[in-house]
Amino acid sequence: MVYDGVSMFEFAVACEVFGYDDPSDLGADWYQFAVCAARPGMISLQNRLRIDAPYGLRKLAQADTVIVPPCYGADGVPPEVLAALRRAHGRGARLVSLCTGAMVLAEAGLLSGRRVTTHWAECADLADRYPDVAVDADVLYVDGGDILTSAGSAASLDLCLHVVRLDYGAEVATRLARQLVIPPYRDGGQAQYIESPVPEVEQHDLFAEALAWAQQHLAGSVTVTQLAARSAMSRRTFARRFAATNGTTPYQWLLRQRLQLAQRLLETGDLPVELVAEHSGFVNAGNLRKHFARTLHTTPQAYRHTFRSRPLAVPAGPLAIVQHLASG
Repeated sequence: MVYDGVSMFEFAVACEVFGYDDPSDLGADWYQFAVCAARPGMISLQNRLRIDAPYGLRKLAQADTVIVPPCYGADGVPPEVLAALRRAHGRGARLVSLCTGAMVLAEAGLLSGRRVTTHWAECADLADRYPDVAVDADVLYVDGGDILTSAGSAASLDLCLHVVRLDYGAEVATRLARQLVIPPYRDGGQAQYIESPVPEVEQHDLFAEALAWAQQHLAGSVTVTQLAARSAMSRRTFARRFAATNGTTPYQWLLRQRLQLAQRLLETGDLPVELVAEHSGFVNAGNLRKHFARTLHTTPQAYRHTFRSRPLAVPAGPLAIVQHLASG
């Protein structure tokens, strides 16, 4: 549902991901996608461009997933919209807020007792206005199962890709990320953007080359000492640069890269779990199962069954309704 004054960036993110125009590139049937308004017709974006919203509130009643992008002034959202969100949640729809769209969900009374996030500059305001909501200012997004919230702006892409990963698996999400020319997964949280300026990247960047080398050698023993040497840095300098650039530790970054590789091997091939563990750098199946359980809350076999036992599509063709809520 779009209203006058909606933020163009998050609107575009939701359209680009869930309304992807050529899903054949991804090897998957895609979401049914619709943009709706409380009253269908032309609406003005925040930058005064205008778009046509052809659908009304009835579409919301059909949605399996409801996307709620930013709203600048949640108290200005029409009561019928808040009521529609409550009904959607009540019947089991998944609600996904982008940036300050979390304010809308809070205004609808749907975030009480939950851990959520929003743009780092608005976290304090969200916590002050809704003291029963647990606001995490550091993470890029929070997956609460039936309600998911993202941090500001570009973190909307992180959360939308996470939703695609949940519905279609890591391989399809990675293909989409390649099409969008973005990383399939970013480590770290908002703190790296609040506390540190974006580091300058030299034209010939040994640090970036070292990370690229690590991604090509995940099956082997990749150490911080090796990466520091390839970056022409001491271990301490490398660790500081890594934290400033990626918002996490080299160990956590390598673990995430290996998990992504293991997910893709399980989805796209028939290698035994023991060989998947070897090829992704976990050495043995026991280590792979441990990290799958800790991070993905499932087993390698169950993950393979989920994403290999059906076509690359979401059951029942979920309808992603883009909810753009602004004070108008």
